[in-house]
Amino acid sequence: MKHYDYIFTGTGLSALMTVYEMVVSGQFQQKEILLLDINTKRTNDRTWCFWEEGKGDWKKIISEEWDFALFANEKFSRDLDLKPYQYKMIKGIDFYNKVFKRLSVEKNITFLNQEILGFSESGKNVVVQTNEESFSCNKLFNSIYNPEMVQKQTKYPLLQQHFIGWFIKSEQAVFNSAKATFMDFSVEQRGNTRFMYVLPTSSTEALIEYTLFSKDLLPKEEYENEIKKYIQKLGITNYEIIETEKGNIPMTCFPFWKENKKNILHIGSAGGWTKASTGYTFKNTTKKAKQLVAFLNKESDLRKFHKTNKFWFYDLLLLDILDQKNHLGSRIFSSMFKKGNPTLIFKFLDEETSFLEDLQVIWKCPKMLFIKALFTRITRL
Repeated sequence: MKHYDYIFTGTGLSALMTVYEMVVSGQFQQKEILLLDINTKRTNDRTWCFWEEGKGDWKKIISEEWDFALFANEKFSRDLDLKPYQYKMIKGIDFYNKVFKRLSVEKNITFLNQEILGFSESGKNVVVQTNEESFSCNKLFNSIYNPEMVQKQTKYPLLQQHFIGWFIKSEQAVFNSAKATFMDFSVEQRGNTRFMYVLPTSSTEALIEYTLFSKDLLPKEEYENEIKKYIQKLGITNYEIIETEKGNIPMTCFPFWKENKKNILHIGSAGGWTKASTGYTFKNTTKKAKQLVAFLNKESDLRKFHKTNKFWFYDLLLLDILDQKNHLGSRIFSSMFKKGNPTLIFKFLDEETSFLEDLQVIWKCPKMLFIKALFTRITRL
């Protein structure tokens, strides 16, 4: 079987971002790298959004950006001035094209369109089996999420951020293209955490997404009926659907790092790289990929890569609450955004705040909910 220095099983965001950072660093030109995935990544299968200051590393493929955002529930709405941040959108196909174009000129990188059947350590190497052949490597990076590993335990709750979105073009000019709707909880909650998410690209075009943080998925018709109701609420009577998207992102603080081995590292959703309390992925993955590339230049034992921080515990408390009382999501997020400093909240969600800044955000939340969750969680750790 052919041997590689590094193999990536799955070529989602985390794998492609990590390989891209390896190439940009210029430190891995002598390493043979193999990317394996049954998906060729040639379609616009998702949209990533994030906030950042300045132009950033991905400025050339930003499709839209907003300086303002709306937060709302059934009782109030607030326009958020995001400065110094901007809220930005990248289409999946633009990201794939940029990364694969860069990787295509690297002679040491191979992409094979094969189905991954499994992998295991074998002595000092790792062996990967596909539907066509087997490969060996020094280090394996796996981004194929295994839901059963999380579902079979009860110590760490598992919620889903699940959604369906429609890119629509309206005959009525109803959208403010300078302002995204970050969360609109004015939709019926029905015992869950449910909100609308709107990303306008012009006065007549927008992505409208119905999103839930809950345990169970819904029938397709329920998402679509809620989108139709919201479109009608916006005053739109005539429109066409240009494109659709759907997704399901695991929200959990399960300690994926305990599954890492000396030569196997789980990355992406399979490694807990998704921000557990919000489901945001792109910014978190950018940071993790850079950290991993720097780590590989210094260390060889992949078990040493993960570092738990205070934000993991904050996220765990929120998920504990929403796991038991899923309808409280609107109340918790509304308490943060009603009077809180938007810049500080986004900095907090980016895991870049000091402890004193953490408290400024946390104390806006319903205190007794989190105090009770804290004492309950301490008994379970």
